Amino acid sequence: MLDLLSRATPDSMPPGVNLTLGASYKSCTEINAICTIERTTLGYYPNTGINYFFAIGFGIAGFTALIIGSWKRTWSYMAYLTAGCMLELAGYAARIPLHTNPWNKSAFETQIVAIILAPTLICVSVYLTLKHVCLALNPSLSRVKPRLYPFIFVPADVSCLLLQAIGGGLAASAGQTNFKLLQHGNRVIIAGICLQVVVLLFFGLTAGDYAFRMKKWVHSLEGEGTEERERAVEIWGNKRFRLFVYAVSTAYSMILIRCIYRIAEMAGGWGNHIMQDEPSFIVLEGFMILLASLILAFFPPGIFFPQMAMTMSKSAAKKAAEKKSATEKASEVKSQGGASSEQDLERGAAGQVVESSTEGKVQ
Repeated sequence: MLDLLSRATPDSMPPGVNLTLGASYKSCTEINAICTIERTTLGYYPNTGINYFFAIGFGIAGFTALIIGSWKRTWSYMAYLTAGCMLELAGYAARIPLHTNPWNKSAFETQIVAIILAPTLICVSVYLTLKHVCLALNPSLSRVKPRLYPFIFVPADVSCLLLQAIGGGLAASAGQTNFKLLQHGNRVIIAGICLQVVVLLFFGLTAGDYAFRMKKWVHSLEGEGTEERERAVEIWGNKRFRLFVYAVSTAYSMILIRCIYRIAEMAGGWGNHIMQDEPSFIVLEGFMILLASLILAFFPPGIFFPQMAMTMSKSAAKKAAEKKSATEKASEVKSQGGASSEQDLERGAAGQVVESSTEGKVQ
């Protein structure tokens, strides 16, 4: 923002900006009489202790998710949660040197990008659970086919990620001289976060609707005595399954709170009073996502909802079997083709022998 002032024209800047002072900010690389802490985007020295705490916390969450996910073979759930935690770790690790030098441009950009985008990846692990809950209980109660849920929510979540990435690209391409383009980039980032809130709310409504229909079905006599009903009722009443559902619901709520906070924070533009309030950032961004990540990591489906792990393993085994079958068929076709070629050659050689013999007799 300060480099923006140094090369801007009055027409490209918002009202009230002092371009004479702005010219001095072009070379700001550390705190001094001109490049004060108040002039930075954050407006404060990030607390070193809390950022070490967050970095270590996300490292523990990511490592736990990776180990248990690999052990129980919940690959997709594990991959997105681990990736999100590692991105968060990178973001908070980048905030540590900002305490020493708030003008550290590379550290500032790293923490902004990592901390804004990481929750989008963590969301995917939450979205994957609804499909498996429906398949394990009663698929017919879902208003859409359970297997379609990942194809609805994951692309929507990726769209949020792309919008936020595009917004960051626009802000960067402003060249630190075009305030209007910088503002457009900010608006696209806000649009991405707003879309993420909409997707989260839609997911919550979908999951809530299924839970209501499932509860009503359990208390009815429909399907009484069938094996499917007995299995579904057993899972529904299982303590571990209920703990898993409560854990995912809590993590979901925390991510939603964080996204709503981010909308308010970004709405005021770069360097606004909410963005420069560290306590609100620590509570509504840091703790919300850290607790959500730890909950998802320490209440994994592989242990608390084994049906999800079984479904994932079966799906992976099915794909492996299909791939193996396709490879065997290709090899068989190839071998048959080779055998046919050899037979053709043998027939051709036999024909030549007969032809030569016939010619000899004629002569």
